[in-house]
Amino acid sequence: MSSSFSPPPPAPSPGEEIYRVTTLELFFDLVFVFAVTQLTGVLVKELSLLGLFQVVLMFGVLWWMYSGYAWLTNMLAPSSARRRLLILIGMGGFFMVALATPTAFKDGGVVWGLGYLVLVLAHVALFAQGNPNILRVVPANLLAAALIIVAGLLDGVMVYVLWTIALIVPIVQPYIVAPGGRFIIQAAHIVERHGLLVIVTLGESIIAIGIGAEGAELDADLVVAALLGLALAAAIWWTYFVSDDERAEESLAAADDPSRAQMTMFGYFYAHIPVIIGVIVMAAGLKKAVGHAWEDLATGPAVALAGGVALYLAGDVLYRRIVRIGPSRIRLATAVVSLATIPLGLWVAAAELAALILVVTVALLLEYRARTAVATPAGESI
Repeated sequence: MSSSFSPPPPAPSPGEEIYRVTTLELFFDLVFVFAVTQLTGVLVKELSLLGLFQVVLMFGVLWWMYSGYAWLTNMLAPSSARRRLLILIGMGGFFMVALATPTAFKDGGVVWGLGYLVLVLAHVALFAQGNPNILRVVPANLLAAALIIVAGLLDGVMVYVLWTIALIVPIVQPYIVAPGGRFIIQAAHIVERHGLLVIVTLGESIIAIGIGAEGAELDADLVVAALLGLALAAAIWWTYFVSDDERAEESLAAADDPSRAQMTMFGYFYAHIPVIIGVIVMAAGLKKAVGHAWEDLATGPAVALAGGVALYLAGDVLYRRIVRIGPSRIRLATAVVSLATIPLGLWVAAAELAALILVVTVALLLEYRARTAVATPAGESI
């Protein structure tokens, strides 16, 4: 019988302090997830390309600062009262942003921008204690906050122009100030932190199921629909957490410091954008599908349900390739096949849900068979 156990992650260097995710970081993430919940609400109310564009703009800008706090606590544990208070102040900024999210492109834009400014200033005050390199990115972060505040004072096309620039600023930032060599990333912490974020974001899909079922008659049809929604969320969980997080930690730990920083930036910052947005979009589709599971869906919810799964899988493929835990061809094909389930939702919502569960499950089984074939030499039994 051949062994399929993975080797343990490399041991830390002598004197290296290993940070694990703290309860304060989880507390911080709860506020971020409230912002994610608000984004889902925006998409549900405006389930169109415009609504999706608004969500992408807001999430992209927020994601930059969330990742900044994740990198911060990766290098500087919140172990003193001053650090904890600054993180709590940052949470206050996030909460302002979340409250203003439903009206961010109307009269709530100024509050959104001010909340973001609080986030930036608390982050700078914290990070400067442990890594003066952060001062190089301060102008870009302040510019993004200023652009959003100004956008809140305007209306029309210029609002979207300024928001788009605010989103582009953090995207180009790593090419101006490269992270490699400036940051020492601790693999265990960064993997755990983002894994927990994916978990709590998936929790938004569970909340969407509950909200979708609200007001409906509690009968067998509703129970089946809710369980189908839960099964789809569980299938997405399986694709991310069953062995992949352990392999990602091993891969990051084995890389040298500059390579690890680059892998973290591109694998956990960039690649996780479609991962998280995909879950948000899927949750918006679930909210509509569960409440009308045995009816036909409108085009928007049907596309959101399958498109969210496809977007999540595409981001997951990119993440796996960057962090070097592939192969990912099966998942890429699954993302494409997921889109083919949209016509089923236009017929009966439950049919689209069931088809998506089947598609993701088959992909997981094919991956399992592929791994087993590689791990077990010909002629040996498992």
